[in-house]
Amino acid sequence: MGVVGRIIRAGGQQSRNIGSITYFGHHFGTRTRTPSSSSLPQSLPSQLSQVRTMSAKATTHESLGIISTSQAPAAIGPYSQAIKVGSLLFCSGCIPLIPETMQVIEGGVEEQTRQALKNLKAVIEASGSELGKVVKTTVFLKDMNDFVAVNGIYANFFGDHKPARSAVEVARLPKDVLVEVEAIASLA
Repeated sequence: MGVVGRIIRAGGQQSRNIGSITYFGHHFGTRTRTPSSSSLPQSLPSQLSQVRTMSAKATTHESLGIISTSQAPAAIGPYSQAIKVGSLLFCSGCIPLIPETMQVIEGGVEEQTRQALKNLKAVIEASGSELGKVVKTTVFLKDMNDFVAVNGIYANFFGDHKPARSAVEVARLPKDVLVEVEAIASLA
């Protein structure tokens, strides 16, 4: 019986699907039938340990801590507001929803930026960290022409602290908002 799995990229190597078996990082050609056990490479047992069954459901590992606060909008999909691992906090992208109503704040990019950053701050503080420990942010903009306005609000928000940052224009954001901000922060 074959293992049904899929690995798109791992270790920079392209995986290949052969019948109902995915061989991690090795190209053995294309087959239209499920290989028999005699046609499988001897390294398959170690390779199969790296392939997940498509129907398997993951559970959160005990080394991870899920952060959730009512001071920021609840996740609107299958994700956490933030995850702690070791001495780092990985915050999901915050969009300008009002936590109490889960509605997008009224106004333009300035109001939306302030609300998104307010939501981000609530998540960071719920983890026990603080704005001065933010290591990196990524700002997603619907329109790069809004960069100057967003940058001014962002600079005021972080004050003298200047985390590493990327800012990118995207085609569309959840709920058609104009800005989204994610962050990585230190917990140390």
